Amino acid sequence: MKDLKGKRVAILVADNFEQVEMTEPRKALSGAGVSTFLVSPVKGEVKGVHHDKPGDKFKVDVPLDDAHADQFDMLMLPGGLMSPDALRMEDKAVRLVEEFYRSGKPIAAICHGPWLLVEAGIAAGTRLTSWPAIKTDMRNAGAEWEDSEVVVDQGIVTSRSPKDIPAFNSKMLEELSEGVHARV
Repeated sequence: MKDLKGKRVAILVADNFEQVEMTEPRKALSGAGVSTFLVSPVKGEVKGVHHDKPGDKFKVDVPLDDAHADQFDMLMLPGGLMSPDALRMEDKAVRLVEEFYRSGKPIAAICHGPWLLVEAGIAAGTRLTSWPAIKTDMRNAGAEWEDSEVVVDQGIVTSRSPKDIPAFNSKMLEELSEGVHARV
């Protein structure tokens, strides 16, 4: 794997994201020398959750209005039910996902995070996984959904749940190391 020092990753969240699906990948990225930035439509601080229990608050580094794909090397989309659901209703969040896709930069999404891939119109024809409850949404959007701990297709990394985080982190770092991907 190439040296990842100097790489920048945007982590897109709204309130009530699944905390471990942000903190563990962020720790893996930071451990590899990557700078991470929480991007959110929420001002100031954004709240995590532990399933249905309140989690911690985290400082928003970049307001969603100021975020653009050209500032970063990868986009990471944590799950939890409420954050991705709120983000897919935010035009700017959907446009940011589209920007990353069009640029060929890697995108990593876990749990309900792939909902944003559907909303951005980039799931069709892509091999993906997600939290099993949204597999019908993925398939209805034209994705080739599979029940695997991690799926990688054209620089898009997806996983199902917190138990898949080790595999997710490994593939996320690998795709970040590879850089820009040609997408059909």
